[in-house]
Amino acid sequence: MINKIGVLTSGGDAPGMNAAIRGVTRYAIQRGLTVEGIIRGYEGLLRHETRPLGRRDVGAIIHHGGTVLRTARCLEFKEKETQQKAAEFLREQEIDALVVIGGDGSMRGAEALAGFGFPTVTIPGTIDNDMVGTQYTLGFDTAVNTVLESVNKIRDTAFSHDRVAVIEVMGREAGFIALNAGMASGAEAVLIPEHKVDLAALCEHLEESHRMKKLSSIVIVAEGAAKGADVVDYIKEHTYLSPNLTVLGYVQRGGAPSAYDAIMAGRFAQKAVDSLLDGTYNSVIGLIDNKVVATPYAEAAKLRYPIDENLFELVHFLGR
Repeated sequence: MINKIGVLTSGGDAPGMNAAIRGVTRYAIQRGLTVEGIIRGYEGLLRHETRPLGRRDVGAIIHHGGTVLRTARCLEFKEKETQQKAAEFLREQEIDALVVIGGDGSMRGAEALAGFGFPTVTIPGTIDNDMVGTQYTLGFDTAVNTVLESVNKIRDTAFSHDRVAVIEVMGREAGFIALNAGMASGAEAVLIPEHKVDLAALCEHLEESHRMKKLSSIVIVAEGAAKGADVVDYIKEHTYLSPNLTVLGYVQRGGAPSAYDAIMAGRFAQKAVDSLLDGTYNSVIGLIDNKVVATPYAEAAKLRYPIDENLFELVHFLGR
């Protein structure tokens, strides 16, 4: 029987994590459970850093970025012996189940604990939107809007100086941020890991646009597709255009969650607690076909949702 649950955030922070912590805590209390917060993710679990969470402890955090529980990356947690010790510590603290908020790596840690007979669920939290078992991850909408705001400001300068603005965004493995920000901002081109980068074709496209009196252009580059600096250098060497580079960096991970992220955090939190109580734990809480569902870890590992290829084509059609 589950009476007490733990909650932690792990890996890279994402807007909406605090909203999820709040949702898990308050909904669990409403269901008659007590809640223990684990500080700094799996690293804190190994260091025995915990504190009780009540309704007031999570008050006024829904609109804050980052995570009040802190987070960390913990390579040590990949070891079986370490995982077993963590499960034993949780039991010693009379914690009956664990809610993990994070990305694929965080999910693998939760799955490892489940392998030692400890019930877990994972709420997807990463701005990259590239996690298995879900079509949406907390932080993605906020990150896209953050990028959009920056791109719109950069476009003002690019237009004023007749330049090509190359903007590098996050996305080592997937181009969701670049693609969606590109569509929303009216970018002339996006470079993403899912498609082979052809810089010669990019230059031809930019020069053609320039000949058609489009004197400034926006190129959004996912970091996993190419280095923004290399793209700028190539354009300089192979065209008569004037490119410059902006690397947005960690600004994409910060800031208050969007309305959508705050809402999804609450929906994911409710499903996470319900799954622990109804026995459908050891699963990823995800959004699939606009429904919040719990998918067992083994099954979720087979569900990786690709980018929208039609959207990729549309960005380039409309950017001409």
